[in-house]
Amino acid sequence: MSQPILMTVDDDPAVSRSVARDLRRRYGKDYRVIRADSGPDALDALREIKLRGDAVAAILADYRMPQMDGIAFLEKAMDLFPHARRALLTAYADTDAAIQAINVVDVDHYLLKPWDPPEEKLYPVIDALVETWKAVGDRPVEEVKLLGHKYSSPSFHMRDFLARNAVPYRWYSVDEDEGRRLLQAAEATETDIPVVVTPDGTVLKQPTGSEIADAVGLSTRPAQEFYDLVVIGGGPAGLGAAVYGASEGLRTVLVEKKATGGQAGTSSRIENYLGFPDGVSGAQLTDRARRQAQKFGAEVLTARDVVGLEARGSSRVITFGDGTEIAAHAVILASGVTYRALEADGVAELTGRGVYYGSAATEAPECKGEHVYIVGGANSAGQAAVFFAKHASDVTILVRGASLEASMSHYLIEQIAGIGNIHVRTHTTVKAAHGDDHLERITLCENGVTETVETGHLFIFIGAAPRTDWLGEAILRDDHGFVRTGPDLLTAGQRPPGWPLDRDPHYLESSIPGVFVAGDVRSQSVKRVASAVGEGAMAVTLVHRYLEEQ
Repeated sequence: MSQPILMTVDDDPAVSRSVARDLRRRYGKDYRVIRADSGPDALDALREIKLRGDAVAAILADYRMPQMDGIAFLEKAMDLFPHARRALLTAYADTDAAIQAINVVDVDHYLLKPWDPPEEKLYPVIDALVETWKAVGDRPVEEVKLLGHKYSSPSFHMRDFLARNAVPYRWYSVDEDEGRRLLQAAEATETDIPVVVTPDGTVLKQPTGSEIADAVGLSTRPAQEFYDLVVIGGGPAGLGAAVYGASEGLRTVLVEKKATGGQAGTSSRIENYLGFPDGVSGAQLTDRARRQAQKFGAEVLTARDVVGLEARGSSRVITFGDGTEIAAHAVILASGVTYRALEADGVAELTGRGVYYGSAATEAPECKGEHVYIVGGANSAGQAAVFFAKHASDVTILVRGASLEASMSHYLIEQIAGIGNIHVRTHTTVKAAHGDDHLERITLCENGVTETVETGHLFIFIGAAPRTDWLGEAILRDDHGFVRTGPDLLTAGQRPPGWPLDRDPHYLESSIPGVFVAGDVRSQSVKRVASAVGEGAMAVTLVHRYLEEQ
């Protein structure tokens, strides 16, 4: 089999030769480097490559080219080689073009010219492109078939689970002919939905999260009974802890109830995270962090519900919902928070059938031409509004307070103000949700005046309830359920009751020695992705300090 191809496209002969030279120097043993002087010439070459059956690993295209710019070329190249990774070569003045490319053709990176020295500015980017391509290549993607009803809450939750765990799937509505044919072939009825058909033909009727995780190849069972470190929760704090724990030689396992990423993983675009000037989606950030943790040797367990945590001598033991246990020298609790339930008539009954908590990106195609309502005034609500504005005819943000300024970042407020189909209604709350098998209308109250409006989609982003109900009394929490740590555990200089060590708790340490807390679940934490990642890393440093004491 011939070598896979790295293609570079630039109308400047000097730049084209320079890129090709640098690529051959580093990758010439394993890849063929092909260069073209224009978009049309490159497309002709790609067509020939396609006919020969060769593989294209990555394409680098200059933005400013006559006849066809880099964005237009990459868009056409995707039709021929959809799995090839893509990067845009651009000058500093054209960084806006790079952002456009991310939105239009989903480029993986952009490179500023010049890229000297290549060891620092070119090769790390190409390494990342090649690594990603190797993980997917040009192999046909084996898809799971998911059969369900458009207005079925269990069907929605199954779609959300598969999407957030990056499992390729194809949705079939049982209201349509093909869905009914597949349902019949699976020897199932509408009472069995959701029905999952795996690539090998296995049929699962109303599967649990762990059943579907096992069926599609997600890891659900720990490889060991004892670890150096167990991380509970796969949001930014948990992923940060897993990366730093595993990279520093700790036998690390991360346990996640649903899908890695937490609330941040559902964000359509995070634009104020350090190092991503053009923004990054929560899914992209999560995927990279998960692969990074696994590269260092961390195990990642999905669809495992932790129901207990206790100290047994020097071990810290966690109990799963099925009664099994694993133990470790130390634990980092990073279970995050969940959106608070909206207390309004009809909301609970219609959840998953037009009413959703979080962005529920899988519903975006269904919002085309609709008026969508979003409840909440924090960044997550603003990010969702920007995302759904690309699909819906109108998006209205409902805010209980007087403005967005008190809870939303300035950059996001300005962005929302510049999008014509996003509207903000202040001093407004939802009083009721109405509909038979799905949401059809909501009743709003603005300054004491009620109004009923038609909508099929209501997305809720209010408050933050910590996931700590499963913790025993030994883990001290504040009045809102957030876990107290470090100095917050001291009362008049006195250590917490039952504290067994001759020292104060470390900064992120809970009332059980060796159990540390990071991210949103911690009392008094800063609710930002960057601070959560930082706390995850800091917690690992404190774990090392704790282990040295033993």
